Amino acid sequence: MQFDTPHLIQYGITALVVGLVLVLRIRRMAKSRPLTLERLWIVPALYALLVASLFLRTQPSLGGWALCVAALLVGAGLGWQRGKMMHLSVDPETHQLNQRASIGGLLFIVVLIAVKMIGQAEGSALHLNVMLLTQAFGVMALGLFSVMRVEMYLRGKRLLAQARVAA
Repeated sequence: MQFDTPHLIQYGITALVVGLVLVLRIRRMAKSRPLTLERLWIVPALYALLVASLFLRTQPSLGGWALCVAALLVGAGLGWQRGKMMHLSVDPETHQLNQRASIGGLLFIVVLIAVKMIGQAEGSALHLNVMLLTQAFGVMALGLFSVMRVEMYLRGKRLLAQARVAA
């Protein structure tokens, strides 16, 4: 894998933007934000539409479908772990459910994005099917976002039930 100047500039700009976003996001992570369980389905639904559009453009082969199913399962497992990293709490007086993201969960997503970008940028040089790679990473992200929110929903429901019983 040989890097030329345009690739280095592209990677440098991307790293700078990601670093800036990380700094801004980490500053906001210290604050708890309200969590509405009824709205957790919105991001996975929108992302499912995006992923579906990838498959409408190009249909993968049978092996490609197998890779996408494997990526979905990996994403689901990673999503469950990331969901467990989210700090959930219930205000004892108002029973308002709150969330606070973890730095580990954020860094986890950054690593996945970096792997995806490098794979897409260098995939053709390695004679990989870049569209299939994009579809697989899209499906993995869909599994991650969906199952992360399922885990948060289940845990949030349990915490609210415990708070109501204790009150």
